[in-house]
Amino acid sequence: MTKATIAARAADSLGSISGADTAASEPQFADGPIRRIGTAFADYIQLAKPGIIFGNLVSVAGGFFLAAHGQFHLILLLKVFAGVSLVIAGGCAFNNVIDRDIDGKMKRTRKRVLAQGRVSPAMALIYGVALGAGGLGLLYGAVNPLSALLAAIGFVVYVGIYSFYLKRNSTYSTVVGSLSGAMPPVIGYVAISGHFDLGAALLLLTFSLWQMPHSYAIGILYRDDYAAASIPVLPVRHGLKTARRHILAYIAAFVAAASGLTVAGYTGYAYLAVAILGGAYWFSMALPVPEEGDVRRWARRLFGFSILIILALSLLMGIDYRVV
Repeated sequence: MTKATIAARAADSLGSISGADTAASEPQFADGPIRRIGTAFADYIQLAKPGIIFGNLVSVAGGFFLAAHGQFHLILLLKVFAGVSLVIAGGCAFNNVIDRDIDGKMKRTRKRVLAQGRVSPAMALIYGVALGAGGLGLLYGAVNPLSALLAAIGFVVYVGIYSFYLKRNSTYSTVVGSLSGAMPPVIGYVAISGHFDLGAALLLLTFSLWQMPHSYAIGILYRDDYAAASIPVLPVRHGLKTARRHILAYIAAFVAAASGLTVAGYTGYAYLAVAILGGAYWFSMALPVPEEGDVRRWARRLFGFSILIILALSLLMGIDYRVV
């Protein structure tokens, strides 16, 4: 039961006791300034896509603790979290503006804030600029310039290259977009190390490759939506069999890249075991060709396990580290 409902019922009860007419006062409370402020606040939070932010912060922590070698720098970690969160939120706000027309054509996105016109594109852009600039400034001034540079590259790739152009025009837009999705753990890593080394490169490669089967699973799950919005994702443009082959290839490449952190001496054998065994299980899930009626369940399982394995590896790389 919402607060507005409780208050309205309380007003009803008081009106019955006093004989006063509360009918006129109820809409004023329900649609009053407090309610409108709360609704607007919720809309702007939705523009920032907090679920995406949280998922990325897990990978930020993984990269951070991998480079920290067991040391715990709480204040620095919180600064990195805040900076990365603001940059991602700004990018998501821009993405909402750019995608507002196609969001209205897709069942899973048609209730987004801009698709329903609850926030103007101009205000969303101002919001996105403020968030992005604040995050980059925080990373530059409170962490280090390299972390800000990587965040800026990720922002430009996601907003300017992927969202603005490639998403609507290229089947392989996800390949480019994966670079922005792989930046958070690298930012966490360089926040400690202060330089881009082999460990940072392996993180970038690992998380970029992970993005591909993860994103293709989403494309298969919502292929009707993507087709309705004329978005040329691989499962729509080339079909399920081609998408499945790509998924298998990218899972294999992801396992090799993830294992490279151990081969190069950055992580231990517990991490390696999870990378190989988890990757092998993920590969085995993708191997059977699903029947037409089972496609969505098959894609949902691939998507779900993609989240599980990247969370596990992000956790383990911060625990099972080696000093290079």
